[in-house]
Amino acid sequence: MSPSPSSPPGPLTGYRVLELCTTIAGPACTRLFADFGAEVIKVEPPAGDPARALGFSDDGVSLTGVALMRNKRAVIIDIKAPGGRDLILALATKCDIVVENFRPGTLERLGLGYEELSRHNPGLILTRISGYGQTGPDRLKAGYGAVCEAFGGIRHLTGDPDRPPARVAVPVTDYVSALYAAFGTMMALLEKQRSGRGQVVDAALYEAAFSMMETAVPTYDRLKLVPNRLGTRLPAMAPNNLYLAKDGSYVLIAANSQKVYQRLCAAMERADLIDDPRFATIRSRWEHVDALDDLIGEWVGKRMAADIENTLEAANVPVSRVLTLPDIFANAHYRARDMLVSVAHERLGSVVLPGIVPKLSATPGQVRWAGPEAGRDTRSVLRDLLDLDAATLDALQASGTIANHAPTDSTWNAAASR
Repeated sequence: MSPSPSSPPGPLTGYRVLELCTTIAGPACTRLFADFGAEVIKVEPPAGDPARALGFSDDGVSLTGVALMRNKRAVIIDIKAPGGRDLILALATKCDIVVENFRPGTLERLGLGYEELSRHNPGLILTRISGYGQTGPDRLKAGYGAVCEAFGGIRHLTGDPDRPPARVAVPVTDYVSALYAAFGTMMALLEKQRSGRGQVVDAALYEAAFSMMETAVPTYDRLKLVPNRLGTRLPAMAPNNLYLAKDGSYVLIAANSQKVYQRLCAAMERADLIDDPRFATIRSRWEHVDALDDLIGEWVGKRMAADIENTLEAANVPVSRVLTLPDIFANAHYRARDMLVSVAHERLGSVVLPGIVPKLSATPGQVRWAGPEAGRDTRSVLRDLLDLDAATLDALQASGTIANHAPTDSTWNAAASR
């Protein structure tokens, strides 16, 4: 899928990014750059990015790869093979940004530290994403998003109070880390415009998780209050909870402020709850949250979820059914906001991907193509950027330094374990 001739260029058009990343946080960061026009060259090992083995496949096509690697050029280079390091160094001289998410010290052991990468490109920005950061006593620990949620304190707060901490069903910390890394990279680009100098951006997964505890930190410091899991409730605020409707759907009602709470009571035809001393203030409502939730739950339980939505939306009370993906695919607002984009794919015909976030009025991002298969662009990238001729590319491919495809699903595990 190519942008139409009338489409404005993205705000990052003209910038080139070299991605040396696997799994989620790093590729999600560079996907943001690609969505807004940057040329992103994704380098994968001969076995392909392990992310391609996550989730489900359709006709042998990794659907994780189709989504996470959209708008990128896919290259296979064995960095550890003879000549592989030299290819990476040569590509780095042609790029504005390098993004990597290896364990700290790995690039240096490969001879690809910032000093080497920027030797002939002093304006280069190196964005490094790791579990625990590039410094500190824990920097060498292996850290996935879920592990760093535990270390960062977020996992302790997730789930019901009478059960073990729960896992969120999506990689929240990886995506928050990707956003911080992208934000840091954009700040480094602004500094480069002033000074001409590049720098290193250090984004740690545990710090991204910990940053979401912003209000809990001073609360513990001053009051020594340790927050705990509250299940579906919002701490110190009521009513803000899930309620089960007659048709088995859950409805989230958020009547946080005094005025919204009064509108909720009117919509429920329970004006008596407004002056009830148990529920008269935000503080008292939290003190009697169980009783209040029981009353609202009884009202919701006698009605269909859609009726609850219609009634409360008419009363200007924030409300939503808990949508599933079938609900989202049928939702007019998602379609109107271009959040479900059908994209051409060379093997699948077409695939629906999430739309662009955020929306820019003058230079919007675009989903230009779905994530390619590993190695599809190896030869074209090395030819276009490094002027390598066919004979040289053939020799590199014969030696195993480069490849134009990854192993099939049936050989993935064997190749990845070597």
